[in-house]
Amino acid sequence: MKTPVIDISATRSGNQLREKQKTANEIRRACLEHGFFYRTGHGIPEQLQNDLERVSTEFFSLPLDEKMNIRMALAKRAWRGYFPVGSELTSGKPDNKEGIYFGSELDDRHPSVKAKIPLHGKNLFPAHPVGMKDVVIEYMTRVTELGHFLMEAIAISLGLEPEYFRSSITTDPTILFRIFHYPAQPLKNNHWGVGEHTDYGLLTILKQDNIGGLQIKTKHGWIDAQPIENTFICNIGDMLDKLTNGLYRSTLHRVRNTTNKNRLSFPLFFDPSFDAVVKPITNLPTTDNKHLDRWDGQNFYTSTGTYGEYLTQKVKKVFPE
Repeated sequence: MKTPVIDISATRSGNQLREKQKTANEIRRACLEHGFFYRTGHGIPEQLQNDLERVSTEFFSLPLDEKMNIRMALAKRAWRGYFPVGSELTSGKPDNKEGIYFGSELDDRHPSVKAKIPLHGKNLFPAHPVGMKDVVIEYMTRVTELGHFLMEAIAISLGLEPEYFRSSITTDPTILFRIFHYPAQPLKNNHWGVGEHTDYGLLTILKQDNIGGLQIKTKHGWIDAQPIENTFICNIGDMLDKLTNGLYRSTLHRVRNTTNKNRLSFPLFFDPSFDAVVKPITNLPTTDNKHLDRWDGQNFYTSTGTYGEYLTQKVKKVFPE
């Protein structure tokens, strides 16, 4: 079973209702059958993507002590910066990867920063490579715009108005961007770069390099999400699952790099506003025991409070420190 490839170029070039509905129909099929789909025609410049890969490769080539100059502990509650291999946990087990965490760039005058709200603040950028800050900020801006566009298509796919999400839970989306480096591993290595999991939020927009390693759980077993040049791969998160009453299920996935090459991965998590209360959309089918066939048995459908409160509790399990 192949993961669908959806070209969205025609729907980005204007207000062609017919094309938008066609794209929405394709996304609906992908969400119902896979929970993952590739996107072509996304409008993110290839040069920007190449620059992102270049500065990331240069950063991860630095000595550990230099990378630790932007370690996460320095950002404190803002939850940004570098972490070394083995520091992040998935399902309680250390991941075989290192990375840098970024989020929306907020200075000390921002009300959320002044109020000391977790996961809000300045990003930490290294002195080398020069120019990494500009590349990362532009990339996040561009992909955030893509996220809004894709959520419009998802709204249409559910029979809702295009602005449904933007006028409610993604007015000020929580943007979490990661650059991950999976070190080269022997072919017989049994350690997962990232173990089996689903994502917390609405939508993950992932840029892969050309190495591969991402695997998706389907009805027919695990399949490889092979890299396709100049595409992004998108998957449903738990909050979109909750919003749709389990109609669009968040999909289990994992990562293993069994090549003799270093692998880079660039996921941007497009999530609800931090203060949004995520409630199921009315008039969609609902089932009370949807959580019983989940990989972890967790029942996030009954969670209450804001998305920020939910996310903060999840963060504590990923980075206990």
